[in-house]
Amino acid sequence: MQKARVELNGTTYRWPSRPVVVVCIDGGDPAYLDAALKRGLIPNTARFMQLGFNAIAECVIPSFTCPNNVSIVTGSLPAVHGISGNFYLDPVTGKAVVMTGPELMRSATVLAAFSRAGAKVVSIAAKDKLRQQLGKGMNIAGGSINFSSEKADTCTPAEHGIADVLELVGLPLPGLYSAELSLFVLAAGVKLMEREAPLLMYLSLTDYIQHTYAPEEPEALRYYQDMDAYFGRLDAMGAVVALTADHGMNDKTRPDGSYRVVWLQDVLDAELGPGKTTVICPITDYFVAHHGALGGFVRVYRNDRSVAPEAIMTLAQAQPGVAAVYDKETAAASFGLPLDREGDVAVLGDAGTCIGGRESEHDLTELADHRLRSHGGMSEARVPFILNKPLNTGYAARAAEGGLRNFHVFDFAINGVDA
Repeated sequence: MQKARVELNGTTYRWPSRPVVVVCIDGGDPAYLDAALKRGLIPNTARFMQLGFNAIAECVIPSFTCPNNVSIVTGSLPAVHGISGNFYLDPVTGKAVVMTGPELMRSATVLAAFSRAGAKVVSIAAKDKLRQQLGKGMNIAGGSINFSSEKADTCTPAEHGIADVLELVGLPLPGLYSAELSLFVLAAGVKLMEREAPLLMYLSLTDYIQHTYAPEEPEALRYYQDMDAYFGRLDAMGAVVALTADHGMNDKTRPDGSYRVVWLQDVLDAELGPGKTTVICPITDYFVAHHGALGGFVRVYRNDRSVAPEAIMTLAQAQPGVAAVYDKETAAASFGLPLDREGDVAVLGDAGTCIGGRESEHDLTELADHRLRSHGGMSEARVPFILNKPLNTGYAARAAEGGLRNFHVFDFAINGVDA
């Protein structure tokens, strides 16, 4: 039975009077929209921005995929939901632990809350690493759907709420490193909106294009043009369409083609001694051709407790390209991170620099044919926040006050748009 409202993490969501679709454009730096807008390639998005709502919001730091997607679907900071990267170091075992499973989440999601309250909900991710987190708690048996385009050929009604996805969408299984991995998500979203008419839909894309191509390159422009066509189709079906991103993207390559990287583990080993510290790169996942496990935020853990955090911080601060260094407590307080999953020291790169571990342990061979473009630091925090409908008076006033975050998007899309 439908309920009048759903409450989660301090926000009360009204029951939408029409379908709501939130799209997370992975790596969707505002520069890509600007480049496509200037060329008149995204008329639907341009119309949303003109007639609906358009602003720049801030994402969660570290500006990585998992923390931000989980923040978006829970409407909260990592300190609440517990996911602060793709990896963290377990203090008990001393081993790196993958953070992409739902068991580490400490919050329910907006998707699950509406699903459990009787709404038909759809969540489609490009990357299967996100699927279980996004679908945590969803009532699949009650008609909700949760799958990834990466593994769209293996969906079952029991686990995903759907089968024969390739037949439904009418497209072949997309490759991991392709624009099609994201476009399949949007195509599936359109088909399911037509067939299932879900009340709530979350579509999470992948940042292969943004990692590989600059905003003005033809491949990036074509990708945004293709996405825009799907946005227009969702809009034409009467849905509230909200567009945001999990993080931005910056070039980390010198003019001569060499990569700007601080090999922090090598620095710490040389100065403090091998084995004294462990550098964890929380961007690490199996999509290594995206970024070579190099991003703008790393955590340093002390294996030898006689090593003072201040010694690590001093060494890190002295490296060219390092923008900021924080101790554990300051990092957690500054960025809203779970203290028990934070390293002893957090190190952030500037807009043009990645922070890595040991040079010998990063395989950059798959980056040979393109520049290193990545994210993770504060320089990739700006993201778009676009709705196809105008805000009501109360939410327009909230937006005008500033402080807009990407994880406010469900609140604004559900509560901020009048019926």
